[in-house]
Order: sequence, then structure tokens, then C-alpha cells
Amino acid sequence: MPAKDPTTVVSALALGTSAQPAAINPQIVGGPMGQAGSKEALERLNASMSELRAIAAKPMLDQALQALTADRHQEGAEWAIKALEKDETSGFGWYLLAIARERVGDFTSAISAYETALRLLPDHAEVANDLGRLAYRLDMKPQAEKLFRHFLARFPGHHEGANNLACVLRDRLAYDEAVGLLRPVIVENPGVPMLWNTMATILAEQGDYATAEIFFREALRLDETFAKARYNLANARLSQGDGEDALVLCEEALTRPMTDDERQMMELSRSTMLLALGRLGEGWDAYEARLHPAHPDVTHFMVDVTRWTPGADLAGKSLLVIGEQGLGDEVLFGHLLPDIIDALGPDGHLTLAVEPRLVDLFQRSFPQATVGAHATYLKAGRTYRTLPFVMDFSAFDLWTPLASLLRQFRRTTSAFPDRVGFLTPDPDRVAHWRRELEKAPAGVKVGLLWKSNIKNGARYRFYSPFADWAPVLQAKGVTLVNLQYGDCSEEIAQAERDFGVSIWTPPGIDLKQDLDDVTALCAAMDLVVGFSNATMNLAAGGGAPTWLISVPGAWTRLGTSRYPWYPQVRTFTTPAFGNWTPVMDAVGEAVTAFVAER
Repeated sequence: MPAKDPTTVVSALALGTSAQPAAINPQIVGGPMGQAGSKEALERLNASMSELRAIAAKPMLDQALQALTADRHQEGAEWAIKALEKDETSGFGWYLLAIARERVGDFTSAISAYETALRLLPDHAEVANDLGRLAYRLDMKPQAEKLFRHFLARFPGHHEGANNLACVLRDRLAYDEAVGLLRPVIVENPGVPMLWNTMATILAEQGDYATAEIFFREALRLDETFAKARYNLANARLSQGDGEDALVLCEEALTRPMTDDERQMMELSRSTMLLALGRLGEGWDAYEARLHPAHPDVTHFMVDVTRWTPGADLAGKSLLVIGEQGLGDEVLFGHLLPDIIDALGPDGHLTLAVEPRLVDLFQRSFPQATVGAHATYLKAGRTYRTLPFVMDFSAFDLWTPLASLLRQFRRTTSAFPDRVGFLTPDPDRVAHWRRELEKAPAGVKVGLLWKSNIKNGARYRFYSPFADWAPVLQAKGVTLVNLQYGDCSEEIAQAERDFGVSIWTPPGIDLKQDLDDVTALCAAMDLVVGFSNATMNLAAGGGAPTWLISVPGAWTRLGTSRYPWYPQVRTFTTPAFGNWTPVMDAVGEAVTAFVAER
């Protein structure tokens, strides 16, 4: 293979890095336009290839192009390889091979072929656009941005290139630049529905769902069959508190033709809409879409054991349960485990695989179980979860991902037990932190959680700006304690500068890594207040008094005004995304009342 140009994607990034699956939430969809191997793309490629004349590889290239046009992608790859056997420097041969391999899902080979084609066809900027789309799909956003900019430099103002670059800019929170890029392109191309959809996603990522809805509806006016726009409109309606309308729109979108990965992503969002409406049985059944092989974020569990299904008798069985999704979700779904242990009975045994930082905490909480750490890897854009501590899978009768157990054990809200705490913090560390808190400034000890360290717009819209915490920060008789993991120096300085209050940081603890100790610290607090993140789940799971600040349409409230997972959690819900003042005022007043009671 020819040497790679330094501007190309580094394939190693797609081949082997560790990964942590993200928590599952409804996703707004606004990705790159165009598709490798589409009818239009192949027509343009054919026009470019028509300039080729008497070269030995030309007949093979023509055969490859004909096969791809007829959606015979494996055959297309075979003809492209034959062309490359005649002339390994044929840029068109590498390009056709790249298209074919991408279309059959072999992203590793596709990236390598695209890279070579781009080097050999430097003036054929569409190769950069195709490679950029694939890099985007594999979550290689910096590389995708570089490739899209390369394409736009060759074709300034091209609506497809502008749309694709705007998606990358949106994903790295460069909202103003994304809007500035798209606005003139929409003016020049007002009849392109995808441009309206992408502009709407930029607004939605910032929490402006009402305005985003206008743009989604314009995309649908231009093309009523536009499934992505209808699905996005569904999520916008859900985020404005209209779950019924959201479900109807999502189900309408699912009647349209789409790729398998898009369908499973929408099916998963449909499940969360059902859950948000309190239709738990249907919702958990539909939630299995997260495990479908075609789902874009599916985790492949490397397990050779019979899969548990609802209704299977667990009594006396050896059951392997594997935690899944984000760290907070592993804790959230962990509240099922006492029920599972009861179902296994005295002759059964639970083996539990969790995130490494949770092993000690879960082993103490469930001493009758065997608890070990899973390991997760990313290879060629796919996530794989393994169990290094398991030597012999034949020891298990059944296995299941943790959340799948909800299908049997939590089909109604009444099935959620009135049980405060299912995790057991280390009692010695709880006593230690109570002593340390006595050394802090006098006042009721209130721990604060104000952000997520997952830095993307889809997460940021669920958290208020720190300045909106003023009613809580200024409550009298309170000692504010920092429970927030990650770099908090900016917010702590802002609290001191703008509000004249100090946020006390506990000494000698890594709030991100020492999760067993974090749970003990939370248990020593008088109150924990904040948004949903991993620490909030640890606090509530450990039985600490916890107040949750929630948003409209949050599916984890399961159609209620409370938080059924943790009966002691008090929930405060903002009336609309971005309208944080009412809810933060209410939390501030409640904190003042909480202090007065003590």
C-alpha cells in the first residue's frame, strides 16, 4: 500500500483503544449528509472515471462500479481488488474498494482504502468527504473535521460539506461557528431539508427545543418522509414534556425506510418515551434495542453462556450479571440486585461484573455474591466487554446484562421496593468523614453536584450554568461541600468571587476514582443536592438524603413526579430546558427550610 499522506486519518485510532460505553438517553440525530455508494455518489464517480481510457484496470473498475450501483457490495469489492492487482496505484480502485467495504460494515478496511484513495486522488475532494463521514461515524471527530474542511476548501459553500462540518462543530460545542456556517448555506439552498434539520439539532443541543421544533417542522414540510426530522421532532416534544405526542411522532418515523442502525437507535429512543409515560413493561421490552447488533452504540459481551430470558426460573441457578452503559447506570440498575439474590435463593449464586472502581463497594454490599471487574475495549468502531476475572464460563447456568432484568422485576412502578439504600458504605470511612466534616466550617453539611464531566452538548443541556446556583449557594447556615469530580477550580473561584461563599473540598480523596470512599463521604453528609451523575447515584444508592434536580421528559422518573429508584430522593423539576430560575429558587428555599429544621 502506498505511504499515507500526513493529512489522513490515523487508522490505529479505530483499531484498538479502551472505551467506556455511554449512558443511554434519547439522541437528537443530525449527522453528515451523503452516503458512500449512493446513486448520486456513484454517478459522480462514473463521470470522473469516464476520462480513463486505455488502462489495464479500466474493465475491472467498470465492473466494480456496476456491482456497487446494483447494491452488490461484496462483488464490487472483488472487482475493485482485481483492478488493484492490475494497478495498485489506481486511486479509483482504492476508492471503489473503500465504498464497498464501508457498505458491508468493514470499517477498518474501508478507512485504510479511503486513506490511500485520498493520497492518490488529491483533487477528488469527495474522497475526503466520504472518509470524513466514516471518521464521524467512528467517533473520530477531530479527523472528520479536518477532512470536511479539506472538502470545503475545494468546494466553498457546498451544502453537503457545510452540513457535515457543522455537525462536527456542534458536537464540540462550537455552536456559534456552526450556526454561522449553516445560515448562509440555508439561504442559498432553502429547499434542502437536512440543512434545516441540522440547524435544529444545534438549537436542541443548547436546550432551545421550542425554536428547534420550528426548524424540524420546516424540514418535514419540505420532505414529509424525512424520518430523522420526524424522530428529532419527537424528542423535542418529549423534552418539552409532551410524551404522548413524542411517542406518536417516533412511531411514525419508524414506518419510514432507514438503515438498520438508525432503526435500532430510534427503537431505543421509543423505549425511553414509553418509560417516560409510565408504560414500564412495554418500555423495558423495547429497551432491548440497545443490545441489537445493528445499534450504533451496541456493546458486544464476550460471554459463552446461555442468555437469561424473562420467566426463566432462577432458583438454585448460577447467574452471571454484567453491568452495562455508563457508570451511573450501573449503580442505578444495581438496585435490582437484592431482588435477584432473593430469586436465586440459598442454593443459587450471583456473579457480578462491574466497573473496576465499583468492585469493593458492590462486594461489601453483596457479600454472598462474587464481584469482579469487567474490561471494555473499542476496536474498529465497535465496543467489546470482557471479564478478565472469569476463567471458566461453564460454571454458569445463565448470564444477562444488568438492565435486562428490569423486564421481569420492574414492570410497574409498584414493583419498586420502598427500600432506602442498597449499597453498604464502609462504616469506618463514614466515621472518618464525619470527623473530617466536623473540622469544616460550622453549618449543615450540604454536598453539591452541579455538572457532568461528559463534555458534549447532549449532556450539557441537562445542567444549569453554575451562576444559577446562587439561591443555594447563598442559603444561610450551610457548609457547602464539593462532591463534584473533575476540575472544579473555576466554579469554586466563581462562588467566592460572585457570591462571597466558600465551597469546602474534602481533603485526601479523589472524587472521580475513589468511588467506595465517595459513597462513604456522601453517607456522612446531612444532604446531597444536584443533577443526575454517577456521584448522585452513589449517594442515593448508599441511602444518603438526596435531592435531584431534573428536567422535563426525563425517562428515569418513569412517568412520575418522583424518582422510584431511590424512595428517599426528593425531586425538583424545571418547567423547561434553559429556564432554571424557578427550580433553583425552589431548591434554595428548600435548603433554607432544611437548615431551619435542624
